[in-house]
Amino acid sequence: MAMETRARTSVRERLLAAADELFYAEGIASVGIDQVIKRAGVAKASLYNTFGSKDELVRAYLKGRHTQTRERMARELEVRYRTPRERLAGVFEVQGLIFAEPDFRGCAFMCASAESETGEAVEKATEEYRLWVHSLFLDLAFAAGVPSPETLARQLVVLYDGAGVSAWLDHDATVAKVSAGAAKALVDVAFA
Repeated sequence: MAMETRARTSVRERLLAAADELFYAEGIASVGIDQVIKRAGVAKASLYNTFGSKDELVRAYLKGRHTQTRERMARELEVRYRTPRERLAGVFEVQGLIFAEPDFRGCAFMCASAESETGEAVEKATEEYRLWVHSLFLDLAFAAGVPSPETLARQLVVLYDGAGVSAWLDHDATVAKVSAGAAKALVDVAFA
């Protein structure tokens, strides 16, 4: 059965799954190509034929992390909250779902940025992710009709980042309740 599943999964998917697991758990600088290849169960040439280099594999890994986060956030906000104003604080409750996952090890982009030697792959992927984070809050603030949406969005981005670091370093998923409460207070003040 495992052989059938492996055969149906493309080499690209297996490499990405192995990279996602290893890079997130151990760090992109600590994990070598040979470890990814071994975990994926593919030939070494497969990695280079599929991605060309470790940098491109890292870029694909980070892009996948970004896509997962963005899609999950959009889905959860849509299902759980009715208005943009509710969604502004709801972002932190959804973030709390991520914190509660057993393999949570912080923000993949913060970790990759901290480890990388100004690699273009990491920088570009991180810039795209950060643009999304800022846009998420700014778009919701505009949609909610906040009088000063840029100010609120910036405050919420800082709170979002701080909550992620705190949950990671303190191993405390309940920080999301604190950050959601702080976000609600910031939103209320923004409308006052």
